[in-house]
Amino acid sequence: MVALRGRDATAFITRPDPARPIVLLYGPDAGLVRERADALIASALDDPKDPFALVRLDGDELAAEPSRLVDEALAIPMFGGRRAIRVRAGSRSFVAGVEALAATPPKECRIVIEAGDIKPDNALRKACEKAPSAVAIGCYPDAEADLAKLIDDELRASNLQIGRDARAVLMTLLGGDRQASRNEVRKLTLYAHGQGEITLDDVMACVSDASDLKLDVIVDAAFSGKPQIVESEFAKAMVAGTYPGQIILAAQRHAAFLHKTSLTVEGGTPAATALDSGFPRLHFSRKTAAETALRNLSPARLAQIIDQLAVAALDTRRQATLGAAIAQRTLLSIAVSARRRS
Repeated sequence: MVALRGRDATAFITRPDPARPIVLLYGPDAGLVRERADALIASALDDPKDPFALVRLDGDELAAEPSRLVDEALAIPMFGGRRAIRVRAGSRSFVAGVEALAATPPKECRIVIEAGDIKPDNALRKACEKAPSAVAIGCYPDAEADLAKLIDDELRASNLQIGRDARAVLMTLLGGDRQASRNEVRKLTLYAHGQGEITLDDVMACVSDASDLKLDVIVDAAFSGKPQIVESEFAKAMVAGTYPGQIILAAQRHAAFLHKTSLTVEGGTPAATALDSGFPRLHFSRKTAAETALRNLSPARLAQIIDQLAVAALDTRRQATLGAAIAQRTLLSIAVSARRRS
């Protein structure tokens, strides 16, 4: 059974195994699915600009005649050279064609199938994980290290640096969709062209939230003791397709920031002053909620919340199907706790 994630997936995309010409890309990060599909197609063709070298198929149309996939893959090109087939999976199954092709895989043709966030028991996913000539690659929202590398790669290509506070804020605005995140960083590099270094003001002026949802609303509601807002905004996030682990990650960052700030406040610094001088710099729109959190949550309680969020982050990865329930329960627990002074 071959199902790749993380570094193994990246390694395969960089150097695809010719013995596995059938590649299924699936997962909640549609942008990463598209980006990896583009890379696999480009490396499969002798001339990516040759219109006859690439065949595009719709999965729902293919379902009516699955054998067409085999016919297209085994067809001999008129002018020679390597070919590729790009299939956009839909709601109808064409797994019979994939299974037939996996039994007699082509040598000069790569088949790249783009699917959504399909479950482990999905017939197409099971077929690609099982077949020796195929591979299934999960595409999930970027972790912090992935986002850091994406930022570094794009800035290096543009010969730009970025300030520490600007980087910290930029990280919180990226993540839900790989292509959207990359486009936001590229837009930022164009905005800062010729400056040498990107500042926090550049980030705030240029970058929108590439996660398609401002997670700050959920996180701030949790730490300021507003469970009703947590519940309603979390539901919107799930409808928007936000990965639960991304919300927990945002909560972890904010908990760490609040804990550090609370220690400063405990030492005698006014909350407003501590927030203004903190790192990373808190956006002004979040200051009121942060002050409420600092009044209601002691450093000891915030330390417990950091541990609670760490457990939730691990549980959402281990039990992906229960990720949304785990994340929501954790955030509601924090919100209820924040309503009482600790």
